[in-house]
Amino acid sequence: MSALFVLVTVSIVVAGSFLGAFIWSVKNDQYEDREGAAMRMLYDDDIQKIK
Repeated sequence: MSALFVLVTVSIVVAGSFLGAFIWSVKNDQYEDREGAAMRMLYDDDIQKIK
């Protein structure tokens, strides 16, 4: 039974740390560029390297 308490406590700590990391990344504008990666795939880099 004590192992169950340890596992529940550890899982709550891990989940809280992931939630904290997610909130930190949102506050620091890690998800600001929503269209950059989608538009980057449309550019042909091979043609620009040859020139």
